[in-house]
Amino acid sequence: MMKTRAAITGVNSWVPEYKLTNAELETMVDTNDEWIQSRTGVQERRILKGEDMGTSKMAIPAVKGLLEKTNTTPEDVDLVICATVTADMQFPATANIISDQCGMVNAFSFDLNAACSGFIYALTTAAMYIESGRYKKVVVIGADKMSSIIDYTDRATCIIFGDAAGAVLMEPSTDGNGLIDHQLHTDGSGVVHLHQKAGGSARPATHETVDAREHYVYQEGAAVFKFAVTKMADVSEEIMQRNGLTADDIAYLVPHQANKRIIDATASRIGLDEEKVMLNIMKYGNTTNGTIPLCLHEWESKLKKGDNLIISAFGGGFTWGALYLKWAYETPK
Repeated sequence: MMKTRAAITGVNSWVPEYKLTNAELETMVDTNDEWIQSRTGVQERRILKGEDMGTSKMAIPAVKGLLEKTNTTPEDVDLVICATVTADMQFPATANIISDQCGMVNAFSFDLNAACSGFIYALTTAAMYIESGRYKKVVVIGADKMSSIIDYTDRATCIIFGDAAGAVLMEPSTDGNGLIDHQLHTDGSGVVHLHQKAGGSARPATHETVDAREHYVYQEGAAVFKFAVTKMADVSEEIMQRNGLTADDIAYLVPHQANKRIIDATASRIGLDEEKVMLNIMKYGNTTNGTIPLCLHEWESKLKKGDNLIISAFGGGFTWGALYLKWAYETPK
């Protein structure tokens, strides 16, 4: 009998209706469509509008749709992990709220924060629980309402980010498919280049922090770009070499949608043509933890059982990593 692995057995996503286009951003900050597209590849991004609309408002329909399409009874789910940097509240965990609203009453649930790498960290964490033999059905969510922490007077950040949620179901597999290998890294010295200064225990919210606009994402673009280009490409190449894979063996690279130039550099390093790269940053921007499940959902119909996928990400902190995954099911046509 082959080793028990954790396989993705279903994927779903949900995005808000409102589209924030580059043309609209031109009326808000000193920028233009050509400048934005040449530096990031983004043409538009989705924004969640309305009062009391937190990250869970996107994750709940994504998860409900996932359970329905996989014929999964909510009570049968053992564990829920929500990768997010924009939790509804400091506590309880957004995963707790999602579990309650989706009827997953027998699951224990928690949030995981590793910035834009959070979803692949969560996939790996879920895999460990499944490989232990203790749990059979784990829902992994990647969701962020980045518009809630973006300064729309700062053209360095407001052009990049959008809102979205995606989710996958992971279950045991003994046919050789599933999560084969992973390589995850952290370098905490990167905090100076990409962070949200206030809102945590170090600098709780005050009139001073709000007036100083410290509750928004701060990013030193050049430093982050240089580090991300190197690390995402390095770790993707390393995971392929460790598993004896060449570009011909890979069906798709599934990269975090941070910046098209970073994605292109990663694909070039591992020798993949553009048709083997999942790319939707032009439609959604960088949705942080939502990018990878959103890609998997959009490409689901093209994936075949046994396809080799390299999933890679880079995030603030710094965090980065890559997974080697064999797709576990044929998509109904």
